Amino acid sequence: INDSPVTLDLLSHVAMQLVDIHSQHQNQLLTSPEFQLRVIDSMAGNDTLLSDYRKRYAAFRSAVKRLHEAKRKIEQNRSDEDFTRFQLEQLDAMNLVADEQEQLEHEREILSNMTNIKSTINGALDALLNGNSNALSLLSEAGDYCEALGRILENADSLSERLQSARIEIQDIADTLSAFDSDLNADPAELDAIEERLNDIYALQHKHHVSTVGQLIELRESFRARLDELENSSFTIEELEKEARRAKSLAKELAAQLSKRRTEEAARFEADLRERAMPLGMKNLQIKVELTPTELSLTGADSIRFLFAFNKNQPLMPVGGTASGGEISRLMLSIKAIIADKMQLPSIIFDEVDTGVSGDVANRMGAMMQSIAANIQVMAITHLPQVAAKGNAHFKVYKQDDEHSTHTRIRRLSTDERIDELAVMLSGSTVNDAARANAKSLLNIK
Repeated sequence: INDSPVTLDLLSHVAMQLVDIHSQHQNQLLTSPEFQLRVIDSMAGNDTLLSDYRKRYAAFRSAVKRLHEAKRKIEQNRSDEDFTRFQLEQLDAMNLVADEQEQLEHEREILSNMTNIKSTINGALDALLNGNSNALSLLSEAGDYCEALGRILENADSLSERLQSARIEIQDIADTLSAFDSDLNADPAELDAIEERLNDIYALQHKHHVSTVGQLIELRESFRARLDELENSSFTIEELEKEARRAKSLAKELAAQLSKRRTEEAARFEADLRERAMPLGMKNLQIKVELTPTELSLTGADSIRFLFAFNKNQPLMPVGGTASGGEISRLMLSIKAIIADKMQLPSIIFDEVDTGVSGDVANRMGAMMQSIAANIQVMAITHLPQVAAKGNAHFKVYKQDDEHSTHTRIRRLSTDERIDELAVMLSGSTVNDAARANAKSLLNIK
C-alpha cells in the first residue's frame, strides 16, 4: 500500500474500502437478507440513523446483561446465604484488629524468651550499676582523680564535669534497664492467651486461604456486603429492570424510525429496480420487498425478503427458488446501478456478469455499466463486444509462451487495434471488412 509492505489481512481490509469486485459468485448475495437490508438502508441513507440505533441497542444489551448477571449473582448468594452468614458470624466473633497479628507475635517472642531477656538486662545492670566493679563506681573514682588534677592543671578543670555528665547518662540508662526489668513479668497465662489467639487467627487464615489479618477483615466485609445485597436484592433487580426497559424503549424508538424509512424506501426501490431490470429481457418482472416486524436485533426490528416473479401468473418467491443464473446476474447489475452513487467506493469491477446473455440485452447491460461509470470507476471483464465497446478504454488480456513458461499479459489497445479486437469478438478468428464495419458501428466510428 503506497509502496509499503503490509500483511494480507490489512491489504484485504483496505481493498474492501476501495474496490467492489462483482462476479457471478457474488450474485449469491442477492439471496442474503443481510445484503438485502444493506441495499434498502443504503438507498434510504440510513447510515447515521443505523449507527445511532446500534449504540442504543448496545446499551440495551448491556443493561440486560447487567440484569441477568445480578439475578445470577443474587441467586447464587441466596443458595450460599446460610454458609455466608455462618462465616460472617465466625469472623465477627473474632473482633479482628488490623496489625494485631504482628503485635501478638512480637509479644509472644518476648514472653517465650523472658529468661534470656531478664538475664541480659541483669548482666547490663551489673556492668553499669550493681557489680563489684561497675561503670558508675569507676566513673565516680575517675571523677575524684580529675577533680584533683583540675586543681593542678588549668586545662584539666573541665574533665571532672564531663565525667559527671557521663555518670548522669549511665545512671539514666541503668534506670531505663531497671524499668524494663520491672515491666517484664513471665506470666504463663498471658503467653497461653496469646498463643490461643494466634492459633485462632492462623486457623481462619488457613480456612480462607489468606495470610494476614487485613485480608480476613476484607473477607469479613465482603461477606457482610453479600448479605446486604441479598436484603436489598428486590430493590436492585427493580432498578436494573427499569434501566433495561428504558434502554429498550430508546432503542425501539430509533428502530421504529428505521422501519418507517425502510418501508418508504422499499416502495421506491421496487419501482426503480423494475424500471432498470425490465429492459434487460425481464419484461414480466414483478418485485416485492417484504418487511416483517421482529424482535430487536443489531440491524433494527425488521426481517426482509426480496420476492420476485419473472413470468406472468407466477407467484412471488425468493430469488433463489425462482430465478436462473442469468436472471440473478442481471438483477444484481441493476441493483448495483441503483446503489452505485451510494456505495462511496472509487472503483467497481464487473467480472463477466454478462455471461449467458447476448444481442440487445448485452447492449443494454453495457449501457447500464456505462451509466454507473458516471459516478465511479468501472472495470468490466467481458467477452461480449456490445459491452466492450462501451468502455472509455479497452485493455486486452492474453497469454504468451516462451521456452520455459506461459505468461499472462495485458496492454491497452489503440483505436485501430480496438476495432480489430471487437471484430474478432464479433466474428470469431476471421476478421473481414464486414466485421470491422460492425466494430466501427459499435464504437460510433464512421
